[in-house]
This record gives sequence, structure tokens and C-alpha cells, in this order.
Amino acid sequence: MRIDTALLLLVVVGAASTAIGAQEQTIQIIRAGPGEGMQMPGMGPRQVKTGTGGIKGLVAATDTGAPIRRAQVRVSGPDIGTKTAMTDAEGRYEFRDLPAGRFTLMASKSGYTNVQSGQTRPFESGRPIELADKQVLDKADISMPRGSVISGRIVDEFGEPLADVMVNAMRQTWTGGRRRLVPAGGRVAQTNDLGQYRMYGLPPGEYYVTATLRGVETLMMDMNAGPGGPVGSAPASGYAPTYFPGTTSGADAQKITLVVGQEAQGTEFALTPVKLARVTGTVVNSEGKPVEGAMITAVPATRGSEMGMFMMGGGTRSSKDGAFTLSGVTPGDYTLQARSVQTITQGDGDRMVFTTTMGPAGGDDSEFASVPVSVAGEDLPGLVIVTAKGGSAAGKVTFEGAKPTSLNGIRISAPSTDFEGPPMAGGGAGGQLKPDASFELKGLAGAKLIRVGGLPQGWMLKSVNMNGTDITDSGLTFKSGENVSGLEVVLTPKVTEVNGGVTGTDGSPVKEYTVIIFSDDAEKWTAPMTRWVAASRPDQEGRFKIRNLPVGSYQAAVVDYVEQGGWGDPELLERLKASAHQFTLTEGETETLALKMR
Repeated sequence: MRIDTALLLLVVVGAASTAIGAQEQTIQIIRAGPGEGMQMPGMGPRQVKTGTGGIKGLVAATDTGAPIRRAQVRVSGPDIGTKTAMTDAEGRYEFRDLPAGRFTLMASKSGYTNVQSGQTRPFESGRPIELADKQVLDKADISMPRGSVISGRIVDEFGEPLADVMVNAMRQTWTGGRRRLVPAGGRVAQTNDLGQYRMYGLPPGEYYVTATLRGVETLMMDMNAGPGGPVGSAPASGYAPTYFPGTTSGADAQKITLVVGQEAQGTEFALTPVKLARVTGTVVNSEGKPVEGAMITAVPATRGSEMGMFMMGGGTRSSKDGAFTLSGVTPGDYTLQARSVQTITQGDGDRMVFTTTMGPAGGDDSEFASVPVSVAGEDLPGLVIVTAKGGSAAGKVTFEGAKPTSLNGIRISAPSTDFEGPPMAGGGAGGQLKPDASFELKGLAGAKLIRVGGLPQGWMLKSVNMNGTDITDSGLTFKSGENVSGLEVVLTPKVTEVNGGVTGTDGSPVKEYTVIIFSDDAEKWTAPMTRWVAASRPDQEGRFKIRNLPVGSYQAAVVDYVEQGGWGDPELLERLKASAHQFTLTEGETETLALKMR
């Protein structure tokens, strides 16, 4: 059976976290015809608020001012999720029955750059829309520039075209306090039988192009194959993920600079041939017994590296005696991850359902392993992967003041503090609160933060405590089999807010700016998932608003333009500090600032 990825909706449900307790993951592959909606299996409809407000406007081309027909406009907000409208023949759209609140708008159309309402420059954050009860904003117009294009051809070392190569446009941005290459808005192309590719809808800017031959289709089928059985031959050589103009080194990659509506053609390059390796070994559990049916995957050791997300070592399942073989592994540093898995496949015409259970029933005895390996083109035989039980964390959520009427939707999670490291099998456990507001997370390994999501409106995280010590920003390190109890997650209704406006040098109000608020303490700028740095664009009235900052001393600075996420640059914050406005935020305080554009 051939899976045509262009005609599929791939839905992963159930295991939203990567906790290694027993969990069931259902993958449904559904052939969807034009106009068919998608209902997430096992998920009920989202409860959203309605009101008497509205937003309407016109979507037009930046260069000609002509209306853009059949553009998709999406409105998003915490109380409504995301709703979509389509522009009519005159380029107009409308949203009705909106509750009071703060919303963002984004428009998309093939051939144009995706644009947020109020966005005036590439990669800038859009401007939010603040609606009062019964308010209708009738001039929320969006101007869409023509998208730029990168097109070219991918060939092998003999100059022959390569089909089914995944080609991605990458750009540099700030993530976790470091500058990294990331995919530019999901712009991925696949070469045709002539080796040709075309990535369109790109905003003007600087890009790096990378290509890899390993496709999702092959990987997905390998991952769902049963353990043992026949073994196919594997080539001794293959192709490494390669940058334009034909290098595996990020330092030697060539930048492609695009202006609005430009097509950069002729970016032809050859993939770099490399010697492939076979990695073989055995998986045994903590009692020394072989693990049958374990899922073994080779994950790039550094997710945040330039090529990390494109290096693929594949996946396989262990046989009855725990043996496994990974074939066709390209050179690089990997982390071998092993976890038990059971897959039940059901098929009916155009619908396939893979039901995958991670770990034994109940999850109390679930084990996993993570082993670093370095592949240099030579086979790695005889590896022994020993699984171990993950740690657990138990605690309770406490509420300052009156407890919310409902705890539904509040979830505790344990994301990793290490953005660079490989995604551990227990890296991001999540759990619903019990009726008594207690929680338990299982399958934890490595350094974790404790975070809370799905809070009712008017509540914020105050602190996470362990034996009287505040670990909100430092987290905990979990060892194999370690059970931690006594965690206290403190929530408070004393939410903080910083708002205000900005004036220019002549004292007149300014409506195009970004306010960056950051802690006085520079060490907090690069803390994992930092809560201490935030930014805001002004709403339609020229006012900015930032909520739920921790109590502390801050600096507020105004800039004319900054790319989305650019406020994560420590060097930028250090420069801004010299002319920033200092203030202190206390519990439940609303601080109103009158800032000046310098």
C-alpha cells in the first residue's frame, strides 16, 4: 500500500505528553476530500464563549490594493479557540457573536505571505484587537504582500535528479536565549521526478535551504512494522542532510536573500553521499530480561542544532529475544531511545487506525532507556540497552483565596529544562488534577520544570515549592526509580498586569511599536521557559498590555521593530537596559506606564 501524504490528515491523539506511564496513542490516517472537516478522535467539542461583539474588515493585496478573494482569516482568543472566515468576492470578511476580550487575526492565501492583523514588517508580531462587550470593529483591514519563492533542483553525486527529497527553508531566530535555525513557517517542499522543488509564500528575509532524502512515509511504515520477521537488504551508502550549495556544515551554508515577491531560481545542489551504518544490539529491562516489541528510535543528540531535526536514524522494534537492528543510519551523534510499545492496526477502506500503548498496563512498571551513540559510517554491533523505571512526582495544587468552582481543564506538566537535549521518553509528562487538587506525574527522567496549564481566567502561577524551597524556575532532576512527593503548586488570583501607551519625541501618541519588559536580573533572561521576559504590540487604540508576570523588579523598553521572539536576545536586552524605564511589580498590581519612543 502506498500512502499519498498529499491526501492525508494525520491525527495523533491521546498521548499529548511524552510521559512513559502506560498511555494509549491513536493515529488515524483519513483520506479527506475537499471541504471535509476534521474531528479529533476521542475529543469532544471545545466549550467556547459567545457574546455580542464583532470584527469585520477587508483583505487586500499590498502592491495593488486589489481585494483578495477566498483568503482565509482566522481569529484566535483564549475564550474562543480559533475560528475561520473566508473573504467574499470583494475581499471582505466578518466574525460575529464574539465575547469581550483580546484577539489576534491572521490571513492566509496561496501566493501571498501569511500576515497577522497590524503586522507591517516581515516576522513582526501582529497587533491584538481588544473588544469590549457589544463592540463591533468594522475596519480590521489586512494588507497581504506577495510571497517570495525559492525554487531549484536536487540531484545526486552523478547529477541525476532525486525525487521525494524534503526541502526546507530555514531562518535564524531566538529560542531559549540562543540563536538557532528553525523552519520558516513550515515551508516544506518535496521534489518531483525531475528533482525540482518550489517553496512559496515566504516573507522577505534571509534563508538557508536544506534537503534530506529520508521521507515521512518510509519512517511511518517502519515505525509500525512488527518486531522480528523478514529482513530486507539495506544500501551501504546514502545521503546526509545537505545545505545549499551542497555542504553538510552550517558554517559553509550559503544564505539566500529574498525581497518581496521575488523568486530565487536555480538553487540546484547535490546531496552529500555518506556511508550508512547498521546499529544492532539487545534491549533488556532492569531485571536483565529481554524486552520484546520495544520501540527503538535514533534521535539526533542535539535537537537545537542546525541539522538536528533533519538527521534521521529511523526506528525499529525489538524481537522476542530483545534484539534490534537500525539500518541506514547516517553519520552523526544520536540518542538511542527504547520504550515498550504495542500496536494494534485496524483498516477499513480509506481509514486506518493504529492504536499504540506505551508501557505495561497501569504504567507503574514502565521502563525506558536513553543511550548516546556516535555514528561515523561504520557498523555499531553488540549494543546493550538497559531500560530503567522512570521517576515520579506527586503533589497538590493550593489556591490562595477562594478555590475555583471547577478544576476541569487544569493540568500539571513537566517539560524538560534542556531545549538542546534529545526528547526524553519521560520529557513532558502531563496529568489532570484529581478532585482533591492532587496530582501525580510518572515516567520522569532528567531535569524538569513543573508547570500548570488550563488555568481559569483570573488565576496565575505564583510558585512551585519543594520542602519549602522555591523551584519554579530551577526545576528538579529525576533519577531512575526516584519518587518525589510533597510538591506544592501555588496558584493565586492576585494576577499582575502592565499596561500603558507610548508617545513620540514630540509628545504625540505612537501606535506602531513593541514594548519589551524584562527582569532586572540578567540570569533570568535565559532561564528555561523564562517567565521573566515578555513583549507586547499595541491594540487598535495604541495601548499595550502584558499579564501574569512574576512579582519582581523590571525594565520596560520601547522599540520601533523587533522580529517575533527577538526579545529573547540577551545582547538586545542588555543594550535596551541603559535607556529603559525601571519599575517594580507587586502581587495583584496593575502598573500603568507612560513610555516614550527614543
